[in-house]
Formats: sequence, structure tokens, C-alpha cells
Amino acid sequence: MDAKELALTIMDEAIKSADPYTAVRRNLKVKNGKLVVSSEEFEVKGSVYLLAFGKAACTMSRAVLELLPVEEGLIATKYGYAENCPRTRGIKVIEAGHPVPDENSLLAGKLGLELAEKVGEDDILLVLISGGGSALFLLPEDGISLEDKIRTNELLLRSGARIYEINTVRKHISKVKGGKLAKRVRGTVISLILSDVVGDRLEAIASGPTVKDPTTFQDAYRILKLYNVWEKLPESVRRHIERGLRGEAEETLKEDLPNVHNFIVGSGRIACERVKKKAEELGYNAEILTTTLEGEAREVALAIGSIVEEVSAYNRPVRKPAVLIAGGEWTVTITGDAGLGGPNQEFALSVARKIAGLNAVVLAVDTDGTDGPTDAAGGIVDGETLERLKEAGIDVEEVLKRHDAYHALEKVGALLRTGPTGTNVNSLVIAVIPEK
Repeated sequence: MDAKELALTIMDEAIKSADPYTAVRRNLKVKNGKLVVSSEEFEVKGSVYLLAFGKAACTMSRAVLELLPVEEGLIATKYGYAENCPRTRGIKVIEAGHPVPDENSLLAGKLGLELAEKVGEDDILLVLISGGGSALFLLPEDGISLEDKIRTNELLLRSGARIYEINTVRKHISKVKGGKLAKRVRGTVISLILSDVVGDRLEAIASGPTVKDPTTFQDAYRILKLYNVWEKLPESVRRHIERGLRGEAEETLKEDLPNVHNFIVGSGRIACERVKKKAEELGYNAEILTTTLEGEAREVALAIGSIVEEVSAYNRPVRKPAVLIAGGEWTVTITGDAGLGGPNQEFALSVARKIAGLNAVVLAVDTDGTDGPTDAAGGIVDGETLERLKEAGIDVEEVLKRHDAYHALEKVGALLRTGPTGTNVNSLVIAVIPEK
């Protein structure tokens, strides 16, 4: 197969490795009337309740419901992601907004908290968490409207702040994030988590609703000031954070609760390892450069492109034929009006400049199948893409400045469309450098 075909083939392998259904079934078993998660056993004395939120909520829930009966459940996922959701008695399904939350996100938060408070001391609450949970499952603190929450979210998304920093703020204006959901449960909480956060930090995934949180109101305030968001915030949000700074508002959970158990069942690291194995099976020398790549999309793309160039010219740090792999979460800082695109499309457009003229293919994809507010999952470029863009009359530097990568890549057939994948374990870069 040619380099482009190879890149797409091993990308598919990565997405399969992060399949939420498989991840849950691999980690959750029922033996002798007990729930077994990894190597831990939990006795089922009362009823089992289900609360799932995120882009992979439906698939994860299906895996659970095939294993054991559930008394009552709530599933909250992104619009268009509920096609394969289980529709059984007692299970309510809500589709909501992402990346910008909406009224249904608020409804999911309200109903989810009510469900958590129903769980008795002998009951189990299975919480299934995946990427997108912060927007799809929310409940602002008293005095903060949904509109104010949405405005805050928009400001943070446009600021260039990293996802960990964005979630720090989200947790401190929410009734269910930062371990606050877990505080409301009297019974046993078992969270199965599909990580979309760099480094798999539990407290950052979906803003950590069942995990103790090391961040504080002071951290949230610092982040808002650092990215010049503080003065633009709705008054209700500033007022709540100021109350928190004075110790007048509830902080996030600061200690491990004995009834709460959190397990990561899938992550970007696992996906990168599967890509490496598949590439080697196909006769390529494969190297995972990092699973924690972060930074401005157009800049980290140049760094990855430099390594592609090094391999192409000097056979280091790995010899051709080679596959380079990187996972993580890159961002786009928007100033002023912007075009259409997403971090992976901007990555692909930027790296096309660095690999121009090389015999190489670079693919950048958001593993959930949706890159930014578009129908594309990312982009795939090669050593001829830059020349094709120029022939089409496209000024790449100007397009990058306007953050309009979608239309540029579309014009030269370099958009990557997968459709919703049903999973989400961060973004992934695959670079293929053939021997000849």
C-alpha cells in the first residue's frame, strides 16, 4: 500500500483500539454475583444505577447493559452520537451541545444529580465518563445562568488555554464537577473512564466529577487573568469566583472518598501503542515520539515536521521506512474574526509547509471524528500539498492567520472525514516516511 493508504489503515487501527465497548468489556466482569473491575471486586447488595456522559456514553452503556441489570439510568451524549444508544426500560437518553453546552446539557446535569442522590448505601452507581463530558453534563452554581456558563466556555475555548486549564475554571463554577457529584452519593461509586486528557489526569477528564481535585479558586482566577479572560467574564461568574477566593463558596473535593473508585479503561497512550504495533506488523520502523504533545497547533506541527524531515534526510531518530506517532491535545488561539477549522486541520495545514517536497505523509486526527465545529476529523497532507495549495491560489500563511484551514484543505482534497467514531482519546498524529 502507498504511504497515504498506510496512514489511514493504522489510523483505523488506533480508533479500533480505543473502542469504548471493548474497553468496558475488557475491564468490567460479573463473577459469582460480584462486579469485578480490573482486579477489584465489589459486592452487589442492592440496585445498580447508571450515569453516562460524553461522546462515548452510548457505546460504553451498551457494554454495561449487556452484562448486568440496571435499575435506572441516564445517558448524555453529543447530538448525532445517540444512534446506537441502548433504548431500554428506565434508561433516559439526552443529546446535548458540544463544545458549547446548551439547555439539554443543563437538563442532563439536573437529572444526573437527582439520579446520584437516589443511590442508597447498599447500591452501586456506575459512572461512565468520556471526552466531551464537561460540556454535555453541567449544572452551574446558584446564581450563574446557562448563558453565563456558555459565555465563559466560549471565552476559554477562544483564549488558547489548555484543556486542563479550561477544566480548572469549569470545576469552580459547577455543582457536579471537581468531585462534587461524588459527594452527593451515599452508595458505592464505580467510574469507568475513557481518557481524552494529556497524561490521563483523572481530575481533568470531563472536569473530574468523581475525583478529588488539586486545583483551587486561586488557580481558576490565575488562569482567567493569564489568558485575559477575567475582565470579559459575566458578572455572575466573577462574583462566584471572588466568593470562592474569600472562602465563602464550596471548594472542590480535596480528599479521596472510601466509597468512590475510578478506573481508566482507555486512553490516547493505548491508541499510540496500538499504532506502533500495527506499523511494525506491516514492516515499518515505528517510534512513539510522545503521548503528551501540547501547544499551539501550527507551532507543534512544525516541530513534528522537523522530525519527519530529519528521518527523511538522515534516518534518525528512526530509519526508513518509518512511522512516527504522537498523541496529545493541541490548541488554536483565536484573535478577531476567524474562518472555519479545528486544531487538527490547522496542524495539517501548517505541517504541509515543513514537509513540502518530501516523500512523506502526515495525518492529524481528532479520534472522536469531529475536529472543532466542522464535519471533518482532521487533515492528511503530503510533500506535494503545499504546491497544490499554491496552484489553487491559496496563501497558506494568510489562511493560517485567519484560522480557515477547513476551506483550504477542502479545496485540495486534504480534509479527513471519518464521521463520528464513538470514541474520544485525544488527537493523534501519524507520519509515514517510505524508504524510497
